[in-house]
Amino acid sequence: MSQEQFPESSRDEEQVSGAQKSSEQDKKPSGFEPLSDIDLVDEVVEETVEDGQRVKRRGIYLLPNLFTTGALFSGFYAIVSAMNGTFDVAAIAIFVSMILDGLDGRVARMTNTQSAFGAEYDSLADMVSFGVAPALVSFSWLLKDLGKFGWIAAFIYVAGAALRLARFNVQIGSVDKRWFIGLPSPSAAAIVAGMVWTLHDYELTHWAYQVLAGAIVAAAGLLMVSNVRYYSFKDLDLKGRVPFVMLLVLVLVFAIVSIDPATILLVFFLGYGVSGPLRALLRR
Repeated sequence: MSQEQFPESSRDEEQVSGAQKSSEQDKKPSGFEPLSDIDLVDEVVEETVEDGQRVKRRGIYLLPNLFTTGALFSGFYAIVSAMNGTFDVAAIAIFVSMILDGLDGRVARMTNTQSAFGAEYDSLADMVSFGVAPALVSFSWLLKDLGKFGWIAAFIYVAGAALRLARFNVQIGSVDKRWFIGLPSPSAAAIVAGMVWTLHDYELTHWAYQVLAGAIVAAAGLLMVSNVRYYSFKDLDLKGRVPFVMLLVLVLVFAIVSIDPATILLVFFLGYGVSGPLRALLRR
């Protein structure tokens, strides 16, 4: 017998089936969506102003963020190396992070791929590489033997780096680009990394060096949040032509650094760290 002979029975079955489906849907938790409709990774949508109009851009620029990711990885690797007791490798990783961090911004400007996402990502990576990593490396090497003074000195450094980066983010575009206000976090990290690298190479673990290391770490943290001005070198034209002798000078610099990288880098960045307060005193 066909369904046409029993139309009411057919409609009843359809109603029952529909009611069952409705009941199953009611049992599903609120906010449930089919897996095919769910974005496993949220897309980045950035709002910018172009020609006086607000424009939304989707996605990120890959090239500069690759350098930032490399800097972040180097900072994380420094922490892992310190936990494994290879402090010279940890210090080198921080210097590698410095190089990559210095390249990401320049690459973004040269390729016109600057973005708010890149700036925020760079700041977070800096906090790991130049805030947390140097403090943990120095604490694991010498400061832990100083008890409370050791971890307090390390915390002063971390807090100084966080405040320095936050202040830098809100002051972009409102200060003279020729100068940094406060010691830049990469330079502070270089001082701490150079110190750890040098003390490790020469096996200087006496308590006097521990106290000196703690004082340097704390001082670097305080200088980052100071109002002392440091030359930024941002007004140097790296794209223009320079005399041939400049290339010879760079070769000479690399040759000198290769003699004793740890000590020479420490002396250079210590000199830069002292240059700010010294300049302020001489101007009085």
